[in-house]
Amino acid sequence: MFKELLNRLLAPAPEPLTDEGARLALIALLVRIARSDHNYSEVEKDRIDRIICTRYGQDTGGAIILREQAEAMEAEAPDTVRFTRAIKEAVAFEDRIGVVEALWQVVLADGHRDDSEDALMRLTANLLGVNDLDSAKARKRVEAAT
Repeated sequence: MFKELLNRLLAPAPEPLTDEGARLALIALLVRIARSDHNYSEVEKDRIDRIICTRYGQDTGGAIILREQAEAMEAEAPDTVRFTRAIKEAVAFEDRIGVVEALWQVVLADGHRDDSEDALMRLTANLLGVNDLDSAKARKRVEAAT
């Protein structure tokens, strides 16, 4: 399934994603941000699983399966731009703020902000059409909730 999704993302003029494809692309983006500091911890995996449960109504087992599929997809995908383009096309702006909040939840899950995570967050938010101010507000909401 994700092989077809990767082919769509890699196409010169990709077609819009299905809801399932957009969901997998979002989860793969969460995995990518978690891996960006080269320390993909159990705390980050757990946070991703909880985001999947909350956002998509999955039970823990279903969340783990989706995360593992997204991990495999993320490992094969060449760049962040294509993930964000697919998500941007599939998700309304208001919901993209929620995507940025989910990304911040993963970045902050291990209690340490790394320069590589910050740089990828800045790039990703921008590619999603979310400006730095709105991303900072999203981060503050996440920090206040934890």
